[in-house]
Amino acid sequence: MAVSKSQQKSSTRKIVKGSGAQQVYSTLRREILTLELPPGSFLDENQLADRFKLSRSPVREALIRLSGDGLVIGTSNRASQVAPLDISQFPKYIETLDVAQRMVCRLAAQLRNDTDIERIKETQLAYEQSVGPKNYLAMSETNKAYHMAIAAASKNPYLTDFYRRLLDEGQRMLHLHFEYIMESPEASLNQNEHGRMTDAIVAKDIEAAEQAAHDHTTLFRDRFLRFLQQGFMSGFSVTPK
Repeated sequence: MAVSKSQQKSSTRKIVKGSGAQQVYSTLRREILTLELPPGSFLDENQLADRFKLSRSPVREALIRLSGDGLVIGTSNRASQVAPLDISQFPKYIETLDVAQRMVCRLAAQLRNDTDIERIKETQLAYEQSVGPKNYLAMSETNKAYHMAIAAASKNPYLTDFYRRLLDEGQRMLHLHFEYIMESPEASLNQNEHGRMTDAIVAKDIEAAEQAAHDHTTLFRDRFLRFLQQGFMSGFSVTPK
């Protein structure tokens, strides 16, 4: 069936609109995760439209996607704001992350198949290759991909979706955590943390997988608390449970 010129133009407009929204989304997401846009920053649709030389529609679409990621919130006057980073809730966040991470690894060790193992190993290698000074966004992104590969192996879409939202919420803290580890002479990055989880999942050792996941969460907690105690984010008081 022939396509009219008006239909072709409409199709072109949709592609341009979609690519514009993706550009805004990708740029703002990177700036939020790296804290270039600090928590609490207001995001004005008109200013963003001027910045990206787009209409407000793709900007609004990008902000809706970022809201779905938990990185942007709406305010009472219908404005958008970078989601606050509430460090005071860190102990509660860690409690929840620990439970989810342990369950994900338990199920993955029980239910994983050869394709899952291949994906887990690929993402583990990608993370290891990303490790380096000033490469913190790539480190946090590849770290998330590794953990989501494990989540996929758990074969539980409800748990996987919940786990993804936890990882999204914690990604800015992870960025700060990596910066602290890579730039502090007192801290070091143990490259075997992921290896223990991978080995246990490959071996179908359910208890070892859960223990490795718990130890991984605990190490992140302890490092981040040391980061806070050194005054990098003054004004917050966080104590481990």
